[in-house]
Amino acid sequence: MKNFSIVRNWKIFFAITIIGLIIGYGSMIFRGFNLGIDFTGGSIMDLKFEKAVQVAQVREVLGKHNLGGAIIQLESNDSAATSSQGVLIRTPVIADNDRTTVMQDMEKSLGKFEIRRVENVGATIGGELIQQAAIAIFLSWVLMVLYITIRFQLNFALAAIIALIIDVSVTLSWFSLLQLEIDSTFVAALLTVVGYSVNGTIVIFDRIRENLKVHRRTETVTDMIDNSIKSTLTRTIYTTITTLFAIVAIFLFGGETIHNFSFAMLVGCCSGAYTSILLAGTIWLFLQHKKAGE
Repeated sequence: MKNFSIVRNWKIFFAITIIGLIIGYGSMIFRGFNLGIDFTGGSIMDLKFEKAVQVAQVREVLGKHNLGGAIIQLESNDSAATSSQGVLIRTPVIADNDRTTVMQDMEKSLGKFEIRRVENVGATIGGELIQQAAIAIFLSWVLMVLYITIRFQLNFALAAIIALIIDVSVTLSWFSLLQLEIDSTFVAALLTVVGYSVNGTIVIFDRIRENLKVHRRTETVTDMIDNSIKSTLTRTIYTTITTLFAIVAIFLFGGETIHNFSFAMLVGCCSGAYTSILLAGTIWLFLQHKKAGE
């Protein structure tokens, strides 16, 4: 790695990125996304059991009917309660016959219950809220451009935003390719990925800015960028690995309800490290050449 030039081998990394983005965008166009009930609406079952039940018990029954991803809430005044007689279950829209079968199985497995409410509901995140989320992401990017431009220069800001767009696209691509369910937690994961990714890129850009002032004339700008990336490589790798430890733990043991959230974080974290180390510096160099008319 010591003698390997990241910048001079830009064609390899750009080719990998472009191929991945083409596959991802193709999937998004032709396969679309598996939108969760937060976006598409679903069915609500409000039940009161004779005996207190746990979320895991309810989910086990629902899993037998391919409803393991349902949102299950215990109705209790104690936020730390692990069991309750009252249970609110939110699932994708299911037919009346299927709902009857589920309830019969639930009564057989968990005991008798009272049906307090059964109805179909609309999406909790409508088109207006999706639009507001998109505006929020766009405004965050605008503020990032302003901040990085003031602290560094415009080309650094543009390179960082291009890297962020790649990270967001990669995360969306995986969810489209694997048809994983997208719900409200995915939006939170996407915003977290944006913040994490730009942080790694800023560290490298800060070192490039410092080295720009002192690099020797015998050292090319390409070598300077390579040296800047390598001097921050240990810090970037250690930060990524320690973050992945936490994310993988959540992914494996956090439960089904946050499984897709942790997977989005996992993909975004890896993509953020990739773009920060292998793409961002080269993108900035190309923007500098374009500015100079080379």
